[in-house]
Amino acid sequence: MTDIAPTADLYFRPAAFVDAPFGLDGKVKRVAGGLLWFSAFEVIAVEGGERAEPRLVTVEALDALLDTLTDKQAAAARETIARIEAPRAPLALGERTLRFEAPLVAGILNVTPDSFSDGGQHDGDPQGAADAGFAMAADGAALIDVGGESTRPGAADVWEGDEIERVVPVIERLAKSGVAISVDTRKAVVMEAALAAGAAIVNDVSALRYDDRAIEVVVKAGCPVVIMHHAGKGHELHADPNYADPLIEVYDWLADRIAMLEAAGIARDRVIVDPGIGFGKGLQHNLALINGLALFHGLGCPVMLGASRKRMIGALSNEAPPEKRLGGSLALALEGAARGAQLLRVHDVAESVQALHVWRGLKDQALMPIV
Repeated sequence: MTDIAPTADLYFRPAAFVDAPFGLDGKVKRVAGGLLWFSAFEVIAVEGGERAEPRLVTVEALDALLDTLTDKQAAAARETIARIEAPRAPLALGERTLRFEAPLVAGILNVTPDSFSDGGQHDGDPQGAADAGFAMAADGAALIDVGGESTRPGAADVWEGDEIERVVPVIERLAKSGVAISVDTRKAVVMEAALAAGAAIVNDVSALRYDDRAIEVVVKAGCPVVIMHHAGKGHELHADPNYADPLIEVYDWLADRIAMLEAAGIARDRVIVDPGIGFGKGLQHNLALINGLALFHGLGCPVMLGASRKRMIGALSNEAPPEKRLGGSLALALEGAARGAQLLRVHDVAESVQALHVWRGLKDQALMPIV
């Protein structure tokens, strides 16, 4: 195995997960204060856009590796490793608080006529939409994500007035009952209206790039924000995929975006990151991102995975239509949980919550040492 070049950029992905930390002092680290422990890092060295030979470094051998690096590399590595381990700060959302020790479910509530999976189900029926949100909350969703504009490929832009008319009555009804709500929008004026109606988080698929006022709105509100990766410009959610190394490129893009938001006055602990499964990405790109999902803990933010009913499931299962993708959706949700995702954005709340209860039961049993 060759030495790491002194000019290489280094990335640290938790690997070699173990069931529990008992008897492994100094041999394991914990992911973001959660339920996962790991015993090694995949250390990815990138120079000139090319990855060097893969390197798996045990937690025990980490200090020896750091001693071989330049001062700049070692300082950056220690900062990344500290972010991987640091517990994610809870988010106070009115009457509710989101805590990230275990994965949470965010229920998708579309109030659009044309969303790819459930468009039209609640269009023009705010009470029916709110009732669906109440049902999701009763089924265990920690957050209801309300959206009034489809982001499927080929979807037309929605006038902001129409978008407000769709989402605000639903958000008002949910908020009056104490439900935690995020608003899925790219438009500053919709963000303002939704936050005034009771939403507590902005979920922007454009990462606050579509609307010039979006950052200002989030800073003024002091609310948390979900930023999602997509390769195109603000209006181009589904630009043709062209990645040499999707995992590293998406990580770097999100890291740069977080730095820009911090400079604008949005604290890192108010940012949730989403790698943007299905947005301008082909099947192999999506698979690489999910396989490498643990890398994103190095950003120091909660990670949201939104893979529910996505096209990749159909591509891997005989072109199953969206309504027939429950099994694949659950598989991806559990894979996200196993790699430390703190928020799972799903259509099928009851089934996803049940799957996570079983996953959590397995984790809890492993954390009860046999004496």
